Amino acid sequence: MSSRDNILNAVKKNQPESSPLPSLEGLSDMPGAFEDYKRVVEGLGAVVEEVNGEEDIIRALDKHLPERKRTLDARTAIQQEWINEDPHLLEDVDVALVPGQLAVAENGAIWLSEREMKVRALPFITQHLVLIISQKNILPTMHEAYKKIGGPETGFGVFIAGPSKTADIEQSLVLGAHGAKSLLVLVTP
Repeated sequence: MSSRDNILNAVKKNQPESSPLPSLEGLSDMPGAFEDYKRVVEGLGAVVEEVNGEEDIIRALDKHLPERKRTLDARTAIQQEWINEDPHLLEDVDVALVPGQLAVAENGAIWLSEREMKVRALPFITQHLVLIISQKNILPTMHEAYKKIGGPETGFGVFIAGPSKTADIEQSLVLGAHGAKSLLVLVTP
């Protein structure tokens, strides 16, 4: 038997007994209400607006992104050719609309999987990201979000909270440093 095998066997023999994980109940007092979610997301530099349907979505786009050029809507992308394109061909996407599965009130994050994005690069390559989430899918904490997500159904998923930003040591904040310059969150009933 090699030294490696001896070490691995010794480690296996000396494992502590497993114990249940502690309960996470009561760790957060975040209620998960729309108002709390909106406050957190706007604090991250995003814009949150309530909408009731497609007409409201178009009005919100006209209000917040009137200069938009190439817009891709992942909600209607099933038959569109761009979902099979090389992601590099999406470099001129100005606005991307992507539905979110759920949102988290404590940190403003929205969970997207590959199923919603259609192309993994879309939320990161667009200049302006518009995420659409149902108010009934706003959860109080990340713990509850992970419980609901379970194992992702697709190979890729991401939480997005706020527009892309970075700051240097001198506290100069740069928006759009490595992703979308702006985030508009549209919340449906």
